[in-house]
Amino acid sequence: MHDAKSRLSELIALVEQGEQVIIARNGDPVAELVSLTPTTPSIRKGGQWRGKARIPEDFDAPSAETEDLFGV
Repeated sequence: MHDAKSRLSELIALVEQGEQVIIARNGDPVAELVSLTPTTPSIRKGGQWRGKARIPEDFDAPSAETEDLFGV
């Protein structure tokens, strides 16, 4: 177990290369390091909100209250 803690980066590199890594305590296997497969794509795709949201033409126009506060 102590050896695994001190060599964790190396062990993870082995797992990434497809190796099987089993960690033992006092000679008894207690854990296996396995590679994870991403459950969601790492690349985002655009267009999910197309047609579902509307931005008004004057969305960035100051309100009357803002004009009063800043004397515009």
